Amino acid sequence: MIQEFTLPDLGEGLPEAELVSWLVSVGDTVTLNQTIAEVETAKAVVELPSPHAGVVTTLHAQAGDVVAVGAPLISFELGGSSAHAAAPAETAEAEKLPPNLVGYGAAPAASGRPARRARGARSDSPAVDTAVLEAAPHDVLRETELAHEVPIERPRSTPPVRKLAKDLGVDLALVEGSGESGLITRADVEAYASRVAAPVTGPAAARPTSAAPAPGRDDATRTTRVPIRGVRKFTAEAMVRSAFTAPHVTTFHTVDVTPTMELIASLRADKSLAEHRIGVLAVAAKAVCLALSRTSSLNAKWDEAAGEIVQHHYVNLGIAAATERGLVVPHIKDADAMNLVELSDAIGALATTARAGKTTPGDMTGGTFSITNVGVFGVEAGTPIINPGEAGILALGAVRRQPWEYRGEIALRDVMTLSLSFDHRLVDGEQGARFLVDVGDILREPGRAMLLG
Repeated sequence: MIQEFTLPDLGEGLPEAELVSWLVSVGDTVTLNQTIAEVETAKAVVELPSPHAGVVTTLHAQAGDVVAVGAPLISFELGGSSAHAAAPAETAEAEKLPPNLVGYGAAPAASGRPARRARGARSDSPAVDTAVLEAAPHDVLRETELAHEVPIERPRSTPPVRKLAKDLGVDLALVEGSGESGLITRADVEAYASRVAAPVTGPAAARPTSAAPAPGRDDATRTTRVPIRGVRKFTAEAMVRSAFTAPHVTTFHTVDVTPTMELIASLRADKSLAEHRIGVLAVAAKAVCLALSRTSSLNAKWDEAAGEIVQHHYVNLGIAAATERGLVVPHIKDADAMNLVELSDAIGALATTARAGKTTPGDMTGGTFSITNVGVFGVEAGTPIINPGEAGILALGAVRRQPWEYRGEIALRDVMTLSLSFDHRLVDGEQGARFLVDVGDILREPGRAMLLG
């Protein structure tokens, strides 16, 4: 019996998803709940488990195709001598199970999936080379199969990078990734393409290069077109919706954070806290949680449909993170209930998970206020855009050592600029200014947290 499996609703209310890769081929025998494909939604890459045990008869889409929810994805032959079909009760139960959400970005470096066989595989292939790739936080040993017919794992890369490699004629199996956990980046593909390009020799090498393209040159080699999909599409839609829905106001406050930097230095010197990397972001997060408890309008939501302002009595603190797939803002749930060490650990875990591509869609929803640390890029200030559904976002600028008035004299101090964007429907100017000064006062005198927390 042939059983067709359609793309399920992945629980995000999205009408479609992009098929990133097949992990099975026509003719393969699969078991119940075996991972058969990876699909990318606006928020995450999702591994799809098989709802049946049987033999794959048809793949209804190819990698890179955008498939609508409910559209045919794969067909199986159930029963018979060539497959061990699952019992009807097991199959029915499996169809009820939601797919495993494994985060966004490239697939994990080690997944336990059966190796895939390259096209044109033969059994007399020579031995393959291996390469040790440096990854964070641990080194990962990855075998790069260079022979024509050796089982290989799909090289870890994102859809835009795979598109670039295809345009440049680069085999990703031959490219060494420099990103997190061996992720292949655009720079890796471009560097490989430049290395294998044939050098120009002889008289032609001495000729001056013209700025104009050579006659008959394909314009496609001069530009790269990347489909607007996945996180980039979701982020763009969210930012446009926020910018044209919520009236943004941004205010700035520059503050002497020398005491905060001294506190951080003393905490890092404490051997009992050696496992906790407490930094300025953690202290600022604690300051934000304290300040939000005294300015509730910044921890609220404008519910247009209900005609209500929803005030939150908890803080789900978003921390903006730059990843290979774009900007994501996962949240620390109930951050207001955490102490400084717990916040620092939560931020570290959040960042590690985001860079490794394992943040789930649930971790990026339900936020009440966000922080973005633009200072890590050497930027002093900015005008951040509010995440939809939140009332404000705070940008932390770079900490600069500069002359500053201190106790009636000029001294070198550590100075930081705070930038607060807020929704003027929810927050009055006085409330935004009071919140920003409150945060600045805690960073200027972190000991105040002992009294105000």
